[in-house]
Amino acid sequence: MTTSQRLSQAEFRRVSTKAQARVRVCVRLRPCVGTGQGQNAPCVRGVDSHSLEILNWRNEMETMKYRFDAFYGEKATQNDIYMGSVQPVLRHLLEGQNASILAYGPTGAGKTHTMLGSPDQPGVIPRALRDLLQMTRNASGDEWKYSISMSYLEIYQEKVLDLLEPSLHDLPIREDRNHHILVPGLTQKEITSFSDFESFFLPASANRTVASTQLNQRSSRSHTVLMVWVSQTQGWPPYARRAAKLCLIDLAGSEDNRRTGNKGLRLKESGAINTSLFVLSKVVDALNQGLPRVPYRDSKLTRLLQDSLGGTAHSVIITNIAPEKRYYFDTLTSLNFAAKSKQVVNKPFTQETLPDMAAAKRPSADSRDAELEAKRPCLEEDHQTQLEEKPLSSLIPLENLEPAVAQRLLRLEALEKEHARAGSHGLPLLNTPRKARQRLVKQLEETQQKLKALQERQQEMEATAAQNEKPGPAPRLPAKPRKKAVVLPFQKVQTPEKTQEEDTVTIIQQRKRGRKRKTSVSSCENEAPTEWEMALRPDLLARAKENILALLNTGSEKDLMALHRIGKKKALLIVAWRDLHGSFKKVEDFEKIEGISAKQAASFIKANILSCLGNLQPLD
Repeated sequence: MTTSQRLSQAEFRRVSTKAQARVRVCVRLRPCVGTGQGQNAPCVRGVDSHSLEILNWRNEMETMKYRFDAFYGEKATQNDIYMGSVQPVLRHLLEGQNASILAYGPTGAGKTHTMLGSPDQPGVIPRALRDLLQMTRNASGDEWKYSISMSYLEIYQEKVLDLLEPSLHDLPIREDRNHHILVPGLTQKEITSFSDFESFFLPASANRTVASTQLNQRSSRSHTVLMVWVSQTQGWPPYARRAAKLCLIDLAGSEDNRRTGNKGLRLKESGAINTSLFVLSKVVDALNQGLPRVPYRDSKLTRLLQDSLGGTAHSVIITNIAPEKRYYFDTLTSLNFAAKSKQVVNKPFTQETLPDMAAAKRPSADSRDAELEAKRPCLEEDHQTQLEEKPLSSLIPLENLEPAVAQRLLRLEALEKEHARAGSHGLPLLNTPRKARQRLVKQLEETQQKLKALQERQQEMEATAAQNEKPGPAPRLPAKPRKKAVVLPFQKVQTPEKTQEEDTVTIIQQRKRGRKRKTSVSSCENEAPTEWEMALRPDLLARAKENILALLNTGSEKDLMALHRIGKKKALLIVAWRDLHGSFKKVEDFEKIEGISAKQAASFIKANILSCLGNLQPLD
């Protein structure tokens, strides 16, 4: 990370305004076109300078009234709109705060005329640039110096295009560390006069995408955004820098393809326009409802307008509407959007950056030698003043310290005095200010008091424990003898006595199959080695199988379900097999049942032999 990047992170600050700025909304009604009868008859009329009313489409005998920050009727001029709603916002740019002017409305309502105008009646953009250049010239002086630059782009089918440099297509939109929305790679031109602005702006306006529809001979097929950057630098310390951005936005109008007759490419363009305007309406709804997520990123247009709506700019929306009945629903939709937009609240602040003061005060290479002689006496004076201070050993009682610590402290002071006598201009080893020394001494005294209190407390507890103890030495309990583990051969292990029946049931035999395992000494004396396993005597094994066979041949369904690994389904299979084939000859015939494998039969026999041993009946 470079030094300039670190400074921009550390020194950037926001000087917040105390009052929040609500989005200001004004409505402009364009003059009526046509005969004024039928579908060309007017459906909107102004009430006063702030209100208007429109026919209720459910009942034409009623009207709906809307009130905004300003209403400009059919006779309002370009100058009236600019002086009434736009010019008061420009003063915030000189304070380092952002501003935005948006033209909104359906196609054919006069948005482009409001923003651009004509040579005889210039619109908002040329008037704002002329006044802004004049304001910066008047405000420039010894305190602040101003500079202005511009960028011009359009959003065509969700792609950001640079109008100043048409070869740049599909530019990205990013957000920097200070949460500012920017377009990397966008061309930026510096302007010093209005003629410079015209030389850049007029050719760029010719690059905008326009086309003819059934409602408008020159319909805008994209949203355009003119960004004007106002930078100011302070003429004396602390040399603060401020940056403000003015966005002048001419939105494309929403279109009803049934009336515009769009087909092919025009249809695709109108779909992109309507989608972005729908997302813009969703953003306004989310801001008014206080939702945790505002869908700025759902559209390139709303991503660029993140500062203008719910952001940090002083915003003005100029809603253009048409008076004819054939535009009734487009007009009603625009008025509803304008009514929602005036509830949005922004939080403007002054964007100020302070340069690195240490770098500004650092002397240059040419003046370093000249100032060296002047600085040297000051260093000697400071050095002598620091030597006149009392040593640290006089402030700290050495008798309270450990001998090793006190001896080390005296050595440091002796070394410091040697450096002073040798004429060294370096800083002393114990270069601690007096206040810091006193603070350290105070902390040391508090620590010593706490240690002393703890020692006294410990002595009291020891004395109390000595009084509670009984006289005479406590009898020592004899230590228990430790058991020794004795490992005997397996044949000599003495097992507990068993009954005659238990002794005749099981025998121990060595495994003949399976993988050999490494033998280890068992922790229990009576535990058999791992290579030995338990097995039944052959006569008892045959006797257990006879009992299982008898149960298979004579047992009911309930008796069979009492056996291990026999459920209701297998019990029914056993009964059905007996009815069909007769009695089982031997237990191994269990695997002849359909659906029973040899492995399942062996598992069944093994599981039930051990359970039958507990209830053996003596043979006759």
